[in-house]
Amino acid sequence: MEPLLVFPDPPPPLLAQTLDLAGHPWKAVSNAAVAAQSEPTDGWAGAVVCAEDDTEAAFGICRSLRKRDATVAPTLLLISGAQLGELELREDLFDDFCLSPFHPKELEARLRHLFWRNGKGTRPEIVEYGNLVLNLETYQAALGRKPLDLTYMEYELLKFFATHPVKVFTRAQLLSRVWGYEYYGGARTVDVHVRRLRAKLGEEHANLIQTVRSVGYRFGQARLPGSRSESTEPVDDA
Repeated sequence: MEPLLVFPDPPPPLLAQTLDLAGHPWKAVSNAAVAAQSEPTDGWAGAVVCAEDDTEAAFGICRSLRKRDATVAPTLLLISGAQLGELELREDLFDDFCLSPFHPKELEARLRHLFWRNGKGTRPEIVEYGNLVLNLETYQAALGRKPLDLTYMEYELLKFFATHPVKVFTRAQLLSRVWGYEYYGGARTVDVHVRRLRAKLGEEHANLIQTVRSVGYRFGQARLPGSRSESTEPVDDA
């Protein structure tokens, strides 16, 4: 997937964080000339142009994108409510706009719609459970928009849990499904990784991974709104 063009350089921190956590590759540019010089061979996947601080420069970027011989990059304009009047007669320079300050989920939704409408690229595969978000392409994880610093196997275990919520798994099952059949470590390996995951999830969310007495572990709650459960059988927790 080609990168998104982002203006300005550097971009607002929330914009950069939102794009990173959503798994969108991007490159920030400071003006239209840099944008033209940096354009990938196959063109930009799209553009996110922030017009809050320098409206004219932002529209200059949009204008230059529309004049390119290559396929026009679908463009999302970030603008404050006070600047809405400046959109008049400029609707041809962008495909959609989002009011700033924006909510990360709204920005992600608008980008998904923009890509779908223009047939540009695909969204990275994302696993979500409540406030937990895992990007399966970049191996990034975040909880409540805060990135989690996980080792490879911690990430793999959390990914397995998040994609199989509510079901109960024995330690032996977790060893074979996450570590693989050729792994000869003992059940304590699972316990150690679960303990580390709980610590990194924090006290407020540590109970996402529940101990099922004399059996193993279960991830998540049986009735979490908006989440899909594969099993709803009640289990007593330790």
